[in-house]
Amino acid sequence: MAEYQNLFTSVQVVAPAYPGVSLGAKDRERIVTPRHVHLFGRLGDAQLGPIYLGYLGLWSLLCGFIAIEIIGLNMLASVHWNPIQFVRQLPWLALEPPPPGYGLHWPPLNEGGWWLMAGFFLTLSILLWWVRMYRRARALGMGTHVAWAFAAAIWLYLVLGFIRPLLMGSWGEAVPFGIFPHLDWTAAFSLRYGNLFYNPFHMLSIAFLYGSTLLFAMHGATILAVSRFGGEREIEQITDRGTASERAALFWRWTMGFNATMESIHRWAWWFAVLCPLTGGIGILLTGTVVDNWFLWAVKHGVAPSYPAVFPPVMDPASMGGVR
Repeated sequence: MAEYQNLFTSVQVVAPAYPGVSLGAKDRERIVTPRHVHLFGRLGDAQLGPIYLGYLGLWSLLCGFIAIEIIGLNMLASVHWNPIQFVRQLPWLALEPPPPGYGLHWPPLNEGGWWLMAGFFLTLSILLWWVRMYRRARALGMGTHVAWAFAAAIWLYLVLGFIRPLLMGSWGEAVPFGIFPHLDWTAAFSLRYGNLFYNPFHMLSIAFLYGSTLLFAMHGATILAVSRFGGEREIEQITDRGTASERAALFWRWTMGFNATMESIHRWAWWFAVLCPLTGGIGILLTGTVVDNWFLWAVKHGVAPSYPAVFPPVMDPASMGGVR
């Protein structure tokens, strides 16, 4: 048996598939016969299935399929139904929202109508999936932390594609479907409103983004560092203390002066990750509706210095009194 096990030296245990705890009488049965996949075992648990879909899961997958079909077929039509060009140009292809002239009215299909239909089905799919996550957590007697973390991401999605365009009075303010077109929209959005970097809620969002990645990396590294002492069995470490938790706590007290507990580190990481899309959504929502130029806002409130006068002032010819 390997003395030291981590992500690269893990030992896969082969055992009969575990179907999970029993379901209530009102729930459908789980589907997919459980089996073991070696590659999955390299990354986590090797068992695949069973999975519980239920009517919410089925409706969510159906709506998501319709949305992806609308987006994909419109992209394929934009390259004259050429599959080779579709694959080649996929990162640059887009399904654009309606032009600003249509406002909040329903445009023709080829001028943004398809975008509205795809957005409707994609949003419905995401919301149905959220309800499914919430109900499954309650059915298992779990807390609903995962569902509310997902809701934070849904908030940002709705701000970008629905709430802010509604407040601005035009679907044309929304984000297009596509990889690079989405990034181009982000750059143009920042330039149009005076550089989004001066948006204080954008600053908070980036701080929480970097903070959550740091916290997750620190926690993951700590558990891997004490995995030779059973540190990955966190529940046992909480109820039956062993050498792993003590070494991890001692390390952080030595290096930082204090340490998080097995429970508090997850609360720290959860809040940092959730606050990233929450604050980002607030910043997007205020852009164009409350603040038209974030650089001028930053100069006014002392966040950023004004541009220095590089060139000498230009005299008004009308004040020069003519040529003598």
